[in-house]
Amino acid sequence: MKERITVLGATGSIGCQTLEVLALHPERYEVVALTAGHRWRELAEQCLRWRPRYAALADEQAAGELRNHLKAAGSDTEVLAGHQGVCALAGLDDVDTVVAAIVGAAGVRPTLAAVGAGKKILLANKETLVVTGALFMEAVKRHGATLLPVDSEHNAIFQCLPRGGVDQGVRRVLLTASGGPFLGWSAEQLASVTPEQAVRHPNWDMGPKISVDSATLMNKGLEFIEACWLFDMPPERVDVVIHPQSVVHSMVEYLDGSVLAQMGTPDMRTPIACALAWPQRIASGAPSLDFTTLAELRFLPPDEQAFPCLALARQAMQAGGAATAVLNAANEVAVAAFLDGGLGFQHIGSVVANTLEALPGGCCDDVDEVMDLDARARELARQQVQALGR
Repeated sequence: MKERITVLGATGSIGCQTLEVLALHPERYEVVALTAGHRWRELAEQCLRWRPRYAALADEQAAGELRNHLKAAGSDTEVLAGHQGVCALAGLDDVDTVVAAIVGAAGVRPTLAAVGAGKKILLANKETLVVTGALFMEAVKRHGATLLPVDSEHNAIFQCLPRGGVDQGVRRVLLTASGGPFLGWSAEQLASVTPEQAVRHPNWDMGPKISVDSATLMNKGLEFIEACWLFDMPPERVDVVIHPQSVVHSMVEYLDGSVLAQMGTPDMRTPIACALAWPQRIASGAPSLDFTTLAELRFLPPDEQAFPCLALARQAMQAGGAATAVLNAANEVAVAAFLDGGLGFQHIGSVVANTLEALPGGCCDDVDEVMDLDARARELARQQVQALGR
């Protein structure tokens, strides 16, 4: 019997690469549902290719366009609209596995809907754990959901840990970061960075928001927070090292001095395939790593003076409560403003720092409280953007 799949965020980078992997194994997987935010034309192409039973767009107007287009094309795919429609497809009874690939806080409620339905969840939406933290992990346990990491770093750690997870033999985990396109740049050089430069990642094929986060090192900060929750590790036992070649995807150090590393080409299809088939292995379509072409593997400490976002993420995690939700909200607003040309690259960290200072977070008892805090943090961040500008 085929494994039945829903892909949340199907038109994004991870969603598209997930479909590439699934296409290699038609005998093994069936795509039941696809969702996106507003890009109805891209989703229409996917629906006509994969013929899912259901599709959904968070943007209701775009959902109407998709519905009309598919009907004219003779498609039987049922189209749902709005955030409720996306959440409904995340918890479908006739689905086994949900790929959570929606970028940003928009993915929180759909991913939680999949958790509430007890699904196997391939987690590529790191913001869900950053925003909801303990609430999310408690929900996973309460509903008996299975959580498998897709982020390359967390998937690497997952592969290097003992089968039962972190045990007393683990000393620390080490997240690797490429350093992004501006590795070694001074603060003066960073002041003139353009969005076109920031989205050109040297190693990875990613969407614009994640590419900018990689350039500021905020992506590694969010992954640091995610690793603490995902593997139940205290912040002081999670370290970050810069590894420009992006060959070693992360490492686990044990008490006896052994360090296990997961290596491979920088291709997201590898962790996607690993999570899809775990504990088995399937072809991903990614090229093999050619060791004869590796001139060197370098590891450097992160420059938190020029790139303060990593330190801000660590501070927010150590502060506890919902500070990480404030961090994420402010960062999303700042990155969007930078991509739109309304904020300088060097001011992204300033917006985050100022928002955290104005709204430190505190404890939230449920997801609604967290999302209310998220909304307040976004408004404060927008005020910071207006004040700083370019």
